[in-house]
Amino acid sequence: MPLHKYPPRIWNTLKLTQGIYARLPQHYLRSLQETRPPTPVHWKPIGVKYRISPKTGARERVQDTPIPIYYPPESQKGLWGGEGWVSGFRYANNDKLSTRVRKCWKPQLFVRELYSEILDHKFSITVTSRTLDLIDAAYGFDFYILKTPKEDLNSKLGMDLKRAMLLRLARRDTELYPDDPVRREQVYSRYKKFEIPVEEAEWVGLSLEEAVEKQRLLEHKEPTPQFIDHMDKLVQELTVQRLSEPQVVQK
Repeated sequence: MPLHKYPPRIWNTLKLTQGIYARLPQHYLRSLQETRPPTPVHWKPIGVKYRISPKTGARERVQDTPIPIYYPPESQKGLWGGEGWVSGFRYANNDKLSTRVRKCWKPQLFVRELYSEILDHKFSITVTSRTLDLIDAAYGFDFYILKTPKEDLNSKLGMDLKRAMLLRLARRDTELYPDDPVRREQVYSRYKKFEIPVEEAEWVGLSLEEAVEKQRLLEHKEPTPQFIDHMDKLVQELTVQRLSEPQVVQK
């Protein structure tokens, strides 16, 4: 007899169908369910299920086994480009006959100032060499943030920046370059393909806890004091009573 009515692996999915979770916007719920594996960074996938063995010439089965990567909390405050900590073993003194010792490979981090054309602001962000290469490949910091999916960004800071950029594009805020409207229109036209409705942009990059709190605040209604209800009711009764009384017209 199973210990649970539903298997634990679907608990998170069932939770989204009940209570305040079910009242979240549909586009946000779809973003939680539409997940894809991140782009391999620390390993190269083979891409096939079978291959010919170079030694025997026989057909053998192969598997793409990703390397387990640990993303520390500090990675959410920067842009690491999908890199993380890789734990493994190495031989002492590079001698295969010696004892294996544990080793953790960590990416080299830099603090760089990155300028956002949409937000018109410079950010001091912790990045890696791969992040700088990806920004150059995307032809700019803004393009990198807007083009990269959340699985590859893997950064709370990156998703917050994406939400702020999408909101400014959706609202076409006039506070951007207030003294240069020509440049402002050039920026908005350059990133026009990334525009989405404001209602969707407000939810981009929010964690489930943040989305629930946002939905709770939207549904929250301040209680109306009773004396205001009674006062409104009394005013209506006096108005009806005044209209029902006959008026004396003097000639």
